[in-house]
Amino acid sequence: MGKTSELIGVATLGGGCFWCLEAIFSELKGVTKAESGYSGGSVTNPSYEDVCTDETGHAEVVQITFDPKIVSYREILQVFFSIHDPTTLNRQGADVGTQYRSVIFYHDDLQKEIAEEVFNEITKSKIWEKPIVTQLVPLEKFYKAESYHQSYFKNNPGQGYCQIVVAPKVAKFRKQYFDRLRK
Repeated sequence: MGKTSELIGVATLGGGCFWCLEAIFSELKGVTKAESGYSGGSVTNPSYEDVCTDETGHAEVVQITFDPKIVSYREILQVFFSIHDPTTLNRQGADVGTQYRSVIFYHDDLQKEIAEEVFNEITKSKIWEKPIVTQLVPLEKFYKAESYHQSYFKNNPGQGYCQIVVAPKVAKFRKQYFDRLRK
């Protein structure tokens, strides 16, 4: 896969519902695109309904395209670990199933190395009492989710899940990373 992450960065991350991750990363300075999708499973071109059965092996993920001159892969991962609970196996809050697992799909050896470094730093910092269960696996394939999942929070701010789950996470992110928000 080479060192493409040095020119145009692409990160693929899963940390619960993709609506939350996509809403947050789309506001981070240096991110040019955040797309909801699926990765890590055995079915080609899975649908949302397929993934929700918890039988395809896919995780809900966000594929983030970013400018490494503005935001580094390391910074992307630091934000990632601060916006979800990496200690809960196959769940985030009330969302339960392997599709909600905490996972980093690395695109090349450099991303793997950086992810291992960040993982070790976070583990040593003992931010969480429980061990981190985030998976670190090579990206094999990313499947873009259906169009109605793209920019879901932006397009559906009044929807119940968005008000109760997504909005508080976005608000926390905005407060914590105020100086890193896109203008």
